[in-house]
Amino acid sequence: MSGEVAVASGSASIVGVDVGGTFTDLFFYDETTGTFRTAKVASHRGDEASGFLSGLSALGTLSSLGAIVHGTTVGTNALLERKGARVGLITTKGFRDVLEMRRRDRPHTWGLWGEYVPVIERSMRLEVNERVLADGSLRIAVDFDEAKAAARQLVEQGAEAVAIVFINAFANPENERKAADAVRSIWPNEHVAISSEILPEIREFERSSTTALNAYLQPVVGAYLGKIDAELSKRGFKGDFHIVQSNGGVMATSTARRLPVRTALSGPAAGVIAAGAIARAAGRLNVITGDLGGTSFDVSLIADGQTALSAQTTIDFGLVIRTPMIEITTIGAGGGSIASVDKGGLLQVGPESAGSLPGPACYGGGNMRPTLTDANVVLGRINAERPIGDKLARLDAEAATRAILAHVGRPLGLDAPRAAEAIVKVANARMAGAIRLVSIERGHDPSRFTFMPFGGGGALHAGALMREVGLESVLVPRFPGITSALGCVIADLRHDHVLTVNLALDGLDAVLLNRHLAETAREARAVVANAGVAVSRIDTIFDLDMHYVGQTHTVQVRVPAELDGEVRQADEAAMRTAFEATYLSEFSRLLPGVPVRIVTLRTAAIGRRPHFDLQALAPSSGGEDARRGTRRVWFDADWRETAIFSRLELAVGARVQGPAILEQPDATTIVDAGLVAEVDRFGNVVISRSAM
Repeated sequence: MSGEVAVASGSASIVGVDVGGTFTDLFFYDETTGTFRTAKVASHRGDEASGFLSGLSALGTLSSLGAIVHGTTVGTNALLERKGARVGLITTKGFRDVLEMRRRDRPHTWGLWGEYVPVIERSMRLEVNERVLADGSLRIAVDFDEAKAAARQLVEQGAEAVAIVFINAFANPENERKAADAVRSIWPNEHVAISSEILPEIREFERSSTTALNAYLQPVVGAYLGKIDAELSKRGFKGDFHIVQSNGGVMATSTARRLPVRTALSGPAAGVIAAGAIARAAGRLNVITGDLGGTSFDVSLIADGQTALSAQTTIDFGLVIRTPMIEITTIGAGGGSIASVDKGGLLQVGPESAGSLPGPACYGGGNMRPTLTDANVVLGRINAERPIGDKLARLDAEAATRAILAHVGRPLGLDAPRAAEAIVKVANARMAGAIRLVSIERGHDPSRFTFMPFGGGGALHAGALMREVGLESVLVPRFPGITSALGCVIADLRHDHVLTVNLALDGLDAVLLNRHLAETAREARAVVANAGVAVSRIDTIFDLDMHYVGQTHTVQVRVPAELDGEVRQADEAAMRTAFEATYLSEFSRLLPGVPVRIVTLRTAAIGRRPHFDLQALAPSSGGEDARRGTRRVWFDADWRETAIFSRLELAVGARVQGPAILEQPDATTIVDAGLVAEVDRFGNVVISRSAM
């Protein structure tokens, strides 16, 4: 599938590639001419590299490309499906069960049942005699031969990777480093992960979990990236190849191989980065994003132009990753989510999905159960005769109807359109719940926020979600189905560094704190500078995790720094003011007289990439008639003859009164009755309530 703008070849060209479960999306941009092209090809589940390379082939020769930036779900899928490597753990004597003990949580909150299986089985978790105290002093030095023997035993047991996690290694990594030297002397590959390099931070379970999951992913992600690297080289690619991180930044493939755990939410993060850039350009600082793909609905909130970052996330129960990530809430409500009626007679949509294979019933891949996509086809909202990428020439509306009648219509006593409408309404209710979770339940008024849907199906449901949640308006990007690929092109380089400092704020040792600021900034900036990508400047951001003494959890407090990387001198008074302002904002009260402690320093170096001019996405001066006739579409319990428009041919300033459908190769936008759509100067479609 191609956009309407031609591409001139040149070494300044860059391609963003987002590999999803159903489709691989590509956005090609020539930085010299400001022209672009898009493509959507079928993904190959289990062999994502093939879909990646097929997509690049659809864009032409690789020899002229300057850079490829990739958002990948390989790590995410390996974690969710438990298809990582066989991993061994070498840890301090007495601490082999940290991964299993976790925190005070359980799979089912209201029941004493359920089980958790760590990614490293107990027989693969070995202990060695060593000990570092909490203050960093060395009590028992690790024995080189003992560590080497443990590694040899793990190799004999079939370990493909090893994690080394010693108690209090965040305070003094000496024992871990010596053990790593011993392990590497006999280990058959490069997959050796040590916690003081992955996460030099206090909290044993989080450090153990993050290091273990990093080792679990190293062989999988490494093999994937290695295959792509080899194929790119074979096909004449001589440019730079980079990976999107879960924090929305970009890193070199060498870093991704060493720290694959930082790719856990790579694809969804790229979409949020693009959405934030599009929203800011359009003058909208408060945005809720909704990425509706084939298997899930991913929601994130951007307030006052700032993307929300979390220091920790849980991919699945017990799989805790502590590394900066964009806050994304995911539910199983994608286009492939299967609809069914449970034993109690209630209609359910998801979380089970038909995926890309066999896919929705209308794909003709053999699936006989109805999905959300099938419901939209039966309702006439998706044009069954319109091709989807390079995957399907048309959709089988009759197969969709049969599936809906068999599994939803007959059990509920509904005809096909009413059953399909029920499926859409249940899915909308689930998606609205996810939007409320990131907005209302976190103290944000949704009426102040614009909803930005993207992914292949987001714009189909945008109007209904706007009205159900009470959102201000909807902003549909120029290419909704390619938004995550666009985010790969837009994303800056980024490297995060974390260090436990454990300093009292009362009588703060400012000299020591400022030395930590300078050292971590220097290290993080060096990683960005050595990534091999041209950046206009490198910004440094510092945050401190702080809390009142006696509290378990912390608040993240921003430390000001100059754009050239030179740190303003932090002092006790300034840090107390910053802490109290942050704490008051989050909890609406302070605790006078209680001492404050600085626990962790978080440093981020951000290499600003050349500015992407979103004006390049705007439609050329229009004038042609974008209307493509009408067709019957089901709205509000009845069929209505609905105007159909070619979305990409709508000129800037064009207005469309609902009900209407805007079609384009990568997505379909529905403008419900009572709503009006207008094209802004960037080619976005802004949907709002009609004036009374």
